[in-house]
Amino acid sequence: MTVPSADVSILHRADGSAKYSAAGYTVVAAVNGPIEVTRRDELPQHAALEVNVRPAVGVGSPKERHLESLIHSTLRDIVLTHMHPRTLIQLTLQIVNTPEQENTLPASFALSPLPALLNASMLSLLSASIPMSSTFTSTLMAVSSSGDLSINPAPKVLLTASSAHVFAFSSTGNLVLDLSEGEFDMDTWEKAHDKAKEECCKEQLSEDAMEEGKPSLQAFMERVVEASVDKQRAWKNG
Repeated sequence: MTVPSADVSILHRADGSAKYSAAGYTVVAAVNGPIEVTRRDELPQHAALEVNVRPAVGVGSPKERHLESLIHSTLRDIVLTHMHPRTLIQLTLQIVNTPEQENTLPASFALSPLPALLNASMLSLLSASIPMSSTFTSTLMAVSSSGDLSINPAPKVLLTASSAHVFAFSSTGNLVLDLSEGEFDMDTWEKAHDKAKEECCKEQLSEDAMEEGKPSLQAFMERVVEASVDKQRAWKNG
């Protein structure tokens, strides 16, 4: 498993931005909003939320449209849109790098880039100071035919996996998103769920991981945001 890397507020012409890299994927996210919205898309009691996903190569396809709908439905329950009615919050996600052999995956398989897209979205929304009910983190799990679990697996592992699962958990450990493909039973799903929760949530971090100094995804993203805030306040502290 590769160690993720991230940075926030990297784009100067966006209200918020972030760069997130993990499992061979690098995503740059930009947020603009709340901004003026066209009358056609205006919502009287909420802000309209727009999500655009751009592939690393070529133009968007039905796969990107599917990813947009998944991200939109996840963020719709997190972003406090009622605080900025009759406006637009626009999120653009550019996939910069993809892992080797990604083109060997079926064209209909959309789960592999989703965690990187979701984590980049969360960091960029935090960078833009968009009000949210909670933060969340996401990870991908692959289950082999023998029942072995892989976190953020490479494409060659996904090709031989019996099932794949994307989970997202809030900062308090609540399940925000659950998407699964393949053949599996309830016991397999629960094992994948528990392992993903341990990976994402600091409250569920195992003693072995704590001893080895491996932060959960939630703790990692908190450190990224804290480092950005400290950098922005350096002039004041100096």
